[in-house]
Amino acid sequence: MDTVLDAAVKTFIQVTEIWVPEGDRLVLATGNYGELSAFEEATRAMSFGKGEGLPGKAWAEERPVVLKGFDGSYFKRIEAAAEAGLTSAVAIPVFNDAKLKAVLVVLCGDDENRTGAIEVWHEADGFLMLDDGYYGAARHFEWVSQHTHFPRGQGLPGGVWSANTPMLFRDLGSGYRFIRADSAGKAGLTTGLGLPIPVPQDKTFVLTLLSARGTPIARRFEIWDSRPVKVGREVAAVRTDGICEREGPLWTDDNEEPPRRVHINQGNIGKVLATGLPLIVTGKPGLTEGYDTLVALPIYDAGEIAHIVAWYV
Repeated sequence: MDTVLDAAVKTFIQVTEIWVPEGDRLVLATGNYGELSAFEEATRAMSFGKGEGLPGKAWAEERPVVLKGFDGSYFKRIEAAAEAGLTSAVAIPVFNDAKLKAVLVVLCGDDENRTGAIEVWHEADGFLMLDDGYYGAARHFEWVSQHTHFPRGQGLPGGVWSANTPMLFRDLGSGYRFIRADSAGKAGLTTGLGLPIPVPQDKTFVLTLLSARGTPIARRFEIWDSRPVKVGREVAAVRTDGICEREGPLWTDDNEEPPRRVHINQGNIGKVLATGLPLIVTGKPGLTEGYDTLVALPIYDAGEIAHIVAWYV
């Protein structure tokens, strides 16, 4: 089984970048570009002011931003992206109250076989409405999503909104809690990660990552809880949920064994606790549960990291 899993995997997301503020600019902290070395080279020379390019737009507008086409847009690396086969991107700002900590940018290509979804939902008139999303080849699922809205507590976006915590849904095609199960099953979508995106101005945004078996967003997902109500007074995090292609379920029953716990500066999750910043680790399988790449994203609440979500490809 492992040999099948460890074969080269065609992923939904091709590039992941972390941009951090340095003075009045956003500069590249780190990125995973795979084999797209020319695009990486074009990126390393760049920085963005507030409102400039995709990272700068997420900073200025204080919200996650989906860009489904680069031609004629404010995107600054159009030529390099075209040569790399990249066609769309999503920028996810990380705010601690009003302070921008970083912007996580993911870039995707478009072809007939690449299926998945990265969605941004926003609250309007008491419902979560689709702000925008990128779906690859899942055209019918995209249409269904554009015509779906969620009250608080319903479906994956509504559940995240109600709980104000990340949530992981499995078996999207057959899960009764997943409102779009029928079209998700037809699109081959299997696993959904939903997370709140806190922004200034008290607006509500939820990000969902929906992964398909053939072109996964990730092959392992983890949710870590670092709220004092969960970990006590020390700076730490416990893994409350997760799923892995190799290991299966990653959660533990509270009545059986204690959940996995990490402390500040302990491993990758501990590093996020220490720095307060998103993290990308690539090319070091010994540090990334045997996978090639880890992306870890902190979620703030009331001035502290409340949760960390991590995905591995």
